[in-house]
Amino acid sequence: MVLQKINNRRNSQRTPRGADSRNTATAAGGNSDDPIQTAETSMPKVKMNSETVLITGASSGIGLELAKLFAASGSRLILVARNESKLTELKQQLVNQHSAHTDVIVMDLSKVDAAEKLRDEIYRRKLRVDVLVNNAGFGELGKFAEIPIERQVDMIRLNVVTVAHLTRLLLPEMLKYRQGGILNVASIAAFLPGPNMAIYYATKAFVLSFSDALHEELIDTDLKVTCLCPGPTKTGFAADSGMESTTLFEAGAMDAAEVAKIGYESFRKNQSVVVIGFKNKLLAFLTRLTPRFIARKMVKRVQPGEDREGNNIA
Repeated sequence: MVLQKINNRRNSQRTPRGADSRNTATAAGGNSDDPIQTAETSMPKVKMNSETVLITGASSGIGLELAKLFAASGSRLILVARNESKLTELKQQLVNQHSAHTDVIVMDLSKVDAAEKLRDEIYRRKLRVDVLVNNAGFGELGKFAEIPIERQVDMIRLNVVTVAHLTRLLLPEMLKYRQGGILNVASIAAFLPGPNMAIYYATKAFVLSFSDALHEELIDTDLKVTCLCPGPTKTGFAADSGMESTTLFEAGAMDAAEVAKIGYESFRKNQSVVVIGFKNKLLAFLTRLTPRFIARKMVKRVQPGEDREGNNIA
């Protein structure tokens, strides 16, 4: 009889699996069903000393700033990018400022089987990933028929294939240990068709749809899934994609540190989709009401410019 009373008391106090993450998102003002959410400004105070975070595209921009935030929270880091010198410099900075355990892996994730090779290297180092940040990606301004096919295929591999492949390789272990989650970096481009950047916009639409679906699949687990959708941001993206002279970037771009902070906070609260900046939120909302033929003409107008050879592509 005594044992039965003890068991009844334990059962009444037990929290249903997955309830914490959903309640946290609601308390923070985020509705996981609403694709346009606003993150709180206060930084969640979490210490994740046993948490290992893998960040792709960590050598600059949003990825670099996210690395700083996760390091400050006590996370162990695995930083992946092509630029070894920048990764090494960032590692030293994180060690000096936060005493962060940091591993550096130099790899081009746009290549065939890159995800499997990265997974194998992680296992070789006897590491386990709790949080995956799919940040690596690139775009290219120009007409679809004129951009070299090799660059477009690499874009699809990096922005789509590696994102899905790496997530699939690492997710089962996250589920096994019931810890961590996935933060995917998409773009406001995910909500629109993108004339003169057709492949880039399409790849970001995939990331948004994939992340939103995965968030719902995992809603009753302890894992978090967040898709970050920034607008133009001060990173190396504009120069790499040939978009520096477009209206989108000339009109003003957000600071990468600010974007990363909102993304980090939103992930901790398990918000599903986060659009950053009032103008971008408005744009994402208006895409629900605007006919597609109008939307594509609007995009073409703000990003005509010139390609890398100086040819007008309006």
